[in-house]
Amino acid sequence: MALCPECATEIVVDEDLEEGQRLECPECDAKLEVVSTNPTELLAVTETDDEEETT
Repeated sequence: MALCPECATEIVVDEDLEEGQRLECPECDAKLEVVSTNPTELLAVTETDDEEETT
């Protein structure tokens, strides 16, 4: 279980979740990245973050 940093919704995550993996909040549709797996912590990803990875 993890909390969305944008809306605080509890998100059920897989046990085999890996750092760097991306997912989306089912409540607010925020794009999230796993920054820690023990405990599970999520960070909101901005469009700027996405652009930096593709350039």
